[in-house]
Amino acid sequence: MKVHRISFHGGLLERGFWLYAWLLKNGGDKAVYVGRTGDSSSQFAASPFSRLSQHLDVRPSATANMLLRQVRKLGWDPLICEYELVAFGPMFPEQADLEQHRVKRDVIAPLETALATLFREQGFKVVGSHGKQRDTDPALLKQVERAFHKVFG
Repeated sequence: MKVHRISFHGGLLERGFWLYAWLLKNGGDKAVYVGRTGDSSSQFAASPFSRLSQHLDVRPSATANMLLRQVRKLGWDPLICEYELVAFGPMFPEQADLEQHRVKRDVIAPLETALATLFREQGFKVVGSHGKQRDTDPALLKQVERAFHKVFG
């Protein structure tokens, strides 16, 4: 048995459109997982805190645990890894209807891909899949680059 601690700011509970990156460590090995809230499955946009628990759900019946699947794909034991979550947002609030949700999703999705590319360019092993490289909102991209610049240096 061991004592473990988690500390976070309450702002991580806010629902909306966020970008986030996980630094994964397994001994001397490192990888980065990049994600976003406000995907295509519904009009809702969760908080990063909500995604934290979904991403690492170890139950066999879990379906939203993409991060855990990537850790296992690396051949790592998820119970001995170290995890660090960095979230930026919300870039947009949760939307009232699916049509407006899709408008915001289509702005955030290419930024997720651009963030994954940024980490690769910094020499990180990036796990998971990301959409095709598409045009991004230049002002938002600049904010994302500033927010995540050398986050995991």
